[in-house]
Amino acid sequence: MSATQVQQTDEKPQFYLTEDHHPENSTMLGFWLYLMSDCLIFAVLFATHGVLGRNYAAGPSPADLFDLNIVAINTAMLLLSSITYGFAMLQMERNAKMETLVWLGITGVFGAIFLALELYEFYHLIHEGAGPTRSAFLSSFFTLVGTHGLHVTFGIIWLITLMVQVGRHGLIPENRRRLMCLSMFWHFLDVIWIGVFSFVYLLGVIG
Repeated sequence: MSATQVQQTDEKPQFYLTEDHHPENSTMLGFWLYLMSDCLIFAVLFATHGVLGRNYAAGPSPADLFDLNIVAINTAMLLLSSITYGFAMLQMERNAKMETLVWLGITGVFGAIFLALELYEFYHLIHEGAGPTRSAFLSSFFTLVGTHGLHVTFGIIWLITLMVQVGRHGLIPENRRRLMCLSMFWHFLDVIWIGVFSFVYLLGVIG
């Protein structure tokens, strides 16, 4: 047996990958696919509200229930959080760790205010007897707005988790990739809320 054959027989098979297990391109592609699936969920909820949004069951209508001033403030909080997240990403590109954390923290505060106002609105509606079981309109409203609120809640939890990771490990490539994914998710929620504000609140009150 030749030396080359002996060397080949002595080589052990490798059952693991030596390259990066989570390449950046595949991570971003996977997250885009997730966002597309979320788009389908919200499309179904918007369509459901479009069908049921006029079924008041002799109960209150949007004009009787919604305070557009509070909704406008709520919308401003979420839009401002999107701007501050953009500032955080700019600081990330400059490799400024502390500035990135500061802007992420401000983003989280705006998101928390948004959630607090939304919970206040839900409490007020239920206290007035306009809960999700009052009519088909209110069922679709609570489902759509509540689903968006749950997404914002998960986004804030994700934001806090990333702030801890960045604080401990800095702006390493893995954290940069995660911050990019959260940025896409956060801006996606802004776009969805603009649809909610226009389709559910404005058209509901004006129409």
